[in-house]
Amino acid sequence: MKKYYILFLLWVSGCNQIAHETTNEYKIQAQVWTQNAAEYRALCYQAFNAAKFNLDAFLFFEKKYEKPLAIIADVDETVLDNSPYDGKLILDNISYNRKSWVEWGNLEKAEAIPGSLEFLKYASGKGIEIFYISNRYSEQLQGTVNNLKKIGFPNAVNSNVLLRSESRSKSERRKLVFDNYQVIMLIGDNLADFNDEFEEKLSEERTNYTDNLRNEFGTKLIVLPNPNYGDWESNGIFEGKSLNDYQKDSVRRTKINSY
Repeated sequence: MKKYYILFLLWVSGCNQIAHETTNEYKIQAQVWTQNAAEYRALCYQAFNAAKFNLDAFLFFEKKYEKPLAIIADVDETVLDNSPYDGKLILDNISYNRKSWVEWGNLEKAEAIPGSLEFLKYASGKGIEIFYISNRYSEQLQGTVNNLKKIGFPNAVNSNVLLRSESRSKSERRKLVFDNYQVIMLIGDNLADFNDEFEEKLSEERTNYTDNLRNEFGTKLIVLPNPNYGDWESNGIFEGKSLNDYQKDSVRRTKINSY
């Protein structure tokens, strides 16, 4: 009996170890969809078509402003496609980490999100200043500028690319632009790219606030699809809590609606 008890403990220990190891299996479907689905590209084109339509409408009815006009765009998964980085995390079965993320950015190999380059060049041609506000780290500034410039994005200069310093919050960086420009549109894959409220609200509050702003989406706020990562997980289903992989998997399962 003692022998079987010891074997049972070893089995339980092994199961716990496996459960707490990094596993990226849950990310595969989202990653394959992002990199292969024509529907993903269609949604991106749809977002930037809406942006162009509303920019033209705004300029047609433009009134006089004391400040020059500007558009604020996020970088990652909004204008630059980092899916190869996520792909490597999956295939190597490792978690996101600062070192590998910075290394990927320094390769300056990210390609443009479908429709993003054409729209921002069009807006720039209309005299709109483009600002890129990203939570990339400060040491990634030159690599980010170089990557944007290689592809041909307008205003790809250090002064127009505002990266994070200490805080992840984009509110202060947005304020710098709002203080000097009339911002007519914000573009991002994460709702926190748009205003302070989305940076603070958790879980159902995010959903309720989104419903309140329903008329802003597709007009002033342009959203790109990103099923791979974002605040929809961290501040949404995980409610801002720090969880290990096993706990995250458990939470994901509780969020599935069935009958």
